[in-house]
Amino acid sequence: MSKPLISVLMAVYNCSDTLTDAVNCIINQTYKNWELIIIDDCSKDDTYSVAKGLADKDSRIKLYKNEKNLTLAPTLNRCLEKASGECTARMDGDDICALDRFEKEVSFLNSHPEYALVSCQMDLFDDSGVYGTVQYKEIPEKTDFAYGSPVCHAGCMMRKSVLEELGGYDISPEKERIEDYDLWIRMYDAGYKAYNLQEVLYSMRDDRNAIKRKKFKFRITEYKLKKRMCKSFGLPVKYRMMAYKPLILGLIPSFVYSYLHKKKYR
Repeated sequence: MSKPLISVLMAVYNCSDTLTDAVNCIINQTYKNWELIIIDDCSKDDTYSVAKGLADKDSRIKLYKNEKNLTLAPTLNRCLEKASGECTARMDGDDICALDRFEKEVSFLNSHPEYALVSCQMDLFDDSGVYGTVQYKEIPEKTDFAYGSPVCHAGCMMRKSVLEELGGYDISPEKERIEDYDLWIRMYDAGYKAYNLQEVLYSMRDDRNAIKRKKFKFRITEYKLKKRMCKSFGLPVKYRMMAYKPLILGLIPSFVYSYLHKKKYR
């Protein structure tokens, strides 16, 4: 087995308190042939200073800073432009992952050339600890997209050539906060496939603030994307009805949604 270079794409914003733990998950990976590309999106806290301290200690960490706030998708595309690896992996600055995540994901891509993307199962945690697990179908089919994103974005690894072929992340305003969902749809439209390892290798911080950040306008854009996806994939009417789910969830008070969300994954 060859040891392809993995380029880890990390766009960071206001995560000075959590960034060290996230980066340490990369530094301590059992798979060592990686580069970590961090781009600070004009944070208002000490995120850049924390990142610089980490980069100064490890030459594999490449640190950059946007001249103005660009949001996630454009910043990830900047990371991609600077990536030199055969594979790209994602990691967020407020999450953690298993130390053998890269080893298992790159091994899968090495052994299964028919797949463009591999991801994993994902734990959800807040200040009280892990409260649930998001379980993704092993081999997502087009019908699975009707229920939402069938892949853990932050825990994924993708062939760089495919990501570049697809033009990276869509930076248009109507794709903001659903850029990963849109990417998977375009990937399946192009004939590529994804695979989810059936074990938890990633843990996402999922607190009340994250729920508040999902404004209703983003639920409207998700609804529109789902409608277009159902038409593009030629899904039956019963799946097209699921396009309305984001709108329904957006009408529920945040404290009720938070309760139902946590109860769902317990």
